[in-house]
Amino acid sequence: MRLRSGRSARADVPHDRRDASPGDEAAQEAASRDAARDPGRAEARTPAPAEGRGPRLRAAVRSLAVISAQLLLIVAAVVVLGWVAGRLWVILLPIVLGLLFATVLWPPARFLRKHRCPPALAAVVVLLGFLAAIGGLIAWIAPSVVDQGQELADAATAALEDIQEWLQGPPFNLGQDQIGQYVDQAINSVQANAQSIAGAAVTGASAIGNGLINLVLALVLAFFFIKDGPRWTPWLSAQTGPKAAPHVAALSYKTWTTLSEFIKQQALVGFVDAFFIGLGLWILGVPLVLPLAVLTFFGAFIPIIGAFVAGGFAVLIALVSNGWTTALIVLGIVILVQQIEGNVLQPVIQGRGFNLHPAVVILAVTAGASLAGIIGAFLGVPVAALIAVVYRYVRDELDGRSPEVTEDGDRPRVTGDEEHARVVHDPVGDGGDGGAPERG
Repeated sequence: MRLRSGRSARADVPHDRRDASPGDEAAQEAASRDAARDPGRAEARTPAPAEGRGPRLRAAVRSLAVISAQLLLIVAAVVVLGWVAGRLWVILLPIVLGLLFATVLWPPARFLRKHRCPPALAAVVVLLGFLAAIGGLIAWIAPSVVDQGQELADAATAALEDIQEWLQGPPFNLGQDQIGQYVDQAINSVQANAQSIAGAAVTGASAIGNGLINLVLALVLAFFFIKDGPRWTPWLSAQTGPKAAPHVAALSYKTWTTLSEFIKQQALVGFVDAFFIGLGLWILGVPLVLPLAVLTFFGAFIPIIGAFVAGGFAVLIALVSNGWTTALIVLGIVILVQQIEGNVLQPVIQGRGFNLHPAVVILAVTAGASLAGIIGAFLGVPVAALIAVVYRYVRDELDGRSPEVTEDGDRPRVTGDEEHARVVHDPVGDGGDGGAPERG
């Protein structure tokens, strides 16, 4: 009877407790006692049933729809701005060129103004000096081009004869008649497309004329920018109201600083490239050293692509005049100088304010060239830098990082009314109580 009752008692024990260890049984008994004392606590320990996927899926779809709509609005705004900029490019081009000229000519104009020279006279003097410098550079280069042009033409003729002899030998083994036939085909192709070539020439002449007109307009605008430069930002800030005025002043300051730094940096890079590449060409006896050095200098203002174009011209002239060996040496010199400039000089001089990814630079140059040719390629990077300045300013404003503070640790603000407004730069540490004198 005892054995039967023991089996019956064991059969009444749940299966999980039957296999549990003594420690687990003690924990379960303690939990049962706690549940008997406080039923609410036991219910709290019970996990809540999982929510269905429906509400979460609807919330995710709603968020995705909102984000997609915002992205579409941003893309539409960018397209509209691009269309407006394309329509107004005739107006925007001389303005941007005038600003670039003004950033170059403002330091000597400021020096003259500090020595009691009237603003208008200072602007006229620096503009005439700039034009005289450009004219002197052209007058200096032109004689060497004229003197060595015939020599280069003779070298090109000799190079063509060498190529013809090379084609007549193995592995091509082309006869004189075959080469003449290919030359005749090329001439016939040119004659067949004479109308298209003439149209392209007319288009090129028209583009040159438009470029000269834009250049004159840019110089006129540069005169006014230099003459009335310190008044532009206060006037514009006063028109926007007290809330937007600090942002307008800060953005104007950052824009001017970015353009100035771009000109200074690329001028230094161009000078270094032109000096060392020109020195290598002079040592190797390549003709047209001075024009190639000048081309290299101005090519630096079209980052990345300009250096390749200028280097390609140098290698081509070395090939025509001195042969393959000299051309390969020139190619090595160009690559070496570009590597030193890109890996050593650029990181040192670029600083914090002007950093664009090389892919952005290439896309900016390509977009500018497609819109306005050579001038557009020259302006592509400065415009991209200005867009980056505005983007970073808005980003810092959204993050609450005081974007209106300049790199010098000052916060520009506008004082006075619309007629007598001026920009002052307050040290951030002073809380804006005391204004620094107006910066020229």
